[in-house]
Amino acid sequence: MLVVFTGGGTGGHLYPALAIARALVKLRPELETIFVGAQRGIERTVLPKTEFRHVLLDLHPVYRSAPWKSWRTVRGLLGSWTRLREALGTRAPALVVATGGYASSAMLAWCVMNKVPFVLQEQNSVPGKTNKLFSRWAREVYLGYPEAAAQLAGHAMARSLHTGNPVEPPPDPKPSRREARARLGIPADARVLLVFGGSQGSAALNAKVDAWVSTGLPDGLHMIWATGPSHFQRYASRASARVIVRDYLSPIAEAYAATDLALTRAGAMTTAELCAWGIPAILVPLPTAAADHQTANARALAEAGAARWIPESELSTSRLDAEVRELLENDQALRVLAQGAVARARTTAATDIARHIVKLLALPAA
Repeated sequence: MLVVFTGGGTGGHLYPALAIARALVKLRPELETIFVGAQRGIERTVLPKTEFRHVLLDLHPVYRSAPWKSWRTVRGLLGSWTRLREALGTRAPALVVATGGYASSAMLAWCVMNKVPFVLQEQNSVPGKTNKLFSRWAREVYLGYPEAAAQLAGHAMARSLHTGNPVEPPPDPKPSRREARARLGIPADARVLLVFGGSQGSAALNAKVDAWVSTGLPDGLHMIWATGPSHFQRYASRASARVIVRDYLSPIAEAYAATDLALTRAGAMTTAELCAWGIPAILVPLPTAAADHQTANARALAEAGAARWIPESELSTSRLDAEVRELLENDQALRVLAQGAVARARTTAATDIARHIVKLLALPAA
C-alpha cells in the first residue's frame, strides 16, 4: 500500500510531513512511502539525507510581485504530471498526505483529477492558499491552530481536527535545567533569554538584539542567541560571559531546557515547539509572511494567554528591554504564560495524525 507525502518549499511545510511520515511508518512499517516536492525548495537538500524515497518536480510559486514570470509556474505544473506518472508508475496511491506550500500543488491537482483521496495538514492560524483551495476535496484537515477552521469552506471545516503541529516532543523526563545550564556555562540561578529568528535567522530581530546588547543587558540576565548561519559572522563578536552566540542550535533541546523566556518569530513550528516545552515567549511576527499569518499566529497565542507579541514596527531597544525586564522580574507572569503555552501544546500530534491516517486506510488498529 502506497502513501505519498507532499509539501515543502520551506521547512515549515516539509518538516511536519517528515514527522508524520516517521510516525506513520513506526505504526505501520509495511506501508510504502514516497515524498513529492519541488526542485527549488528546501527538500532539495533535506530529502536526500532522509530514509525516504522522493521525487522532485520543477515547481514554482506564484510570482505575485513579478507576474511576467508566472509562465514558469504554469509550465512547471503541466510538466510535473508527466514526471509524476513516471515516478508512480501504474500504482495509484492509497492516500496522499499534503502539508501545503506550492510544492504540494501539482500532487493535489493530480489527486483531484484522478479521484485519489488526500488529507491536509495546515500549520498556521491562517490557512495557506494551496491548502485553502484544496481543502474542499480533502478527506480530513489536521490543524496546528484551531483558529484556522473558521477560514475553511463549510464542508472542510466539518472535516477539520485540531491535532496541533507535528514537532519533536520534549524527552520524558525533560533535561534538568541545572544540568543544561551547567553544560552551557550558565549559572544555575541566572535568568536566561533564548533568541532566534527561525532556522535562517532574522536580520531585523538580530539588529534590535544587537543594539540592546550594546546598551547593557539587565543584571543577572544571560542570553542564548542563535543568529542564523548567514548572520553569524556579523554578531559573533557579541559573545561574552553572559551572551552565547551561535549560528544555529541543533539539537535545540539543551537551549530549551535552560530557558526562562524566548524572543522569536511566530512561525507555526517555532511556536509549536515553544508550547511543547512550556516556554513563555515574546513573539515578533515576520510582517512579510504570506497573508500575514505570523501576526495571526502571535495574536492567537496572546489571546490564549500563551505568549506576548510585539509588531516588528514597534520593536525598539527600549520596548524590548522593558518587556524582558517586566517578565523576568515577575515570576507569576512567567508561570501564567508557561501554563498557557502548555495548554496549547500537542506533543503527540505526529502520532495522532498517523493514527487518523491508519483509520482512513482501513488498516487494523495498532
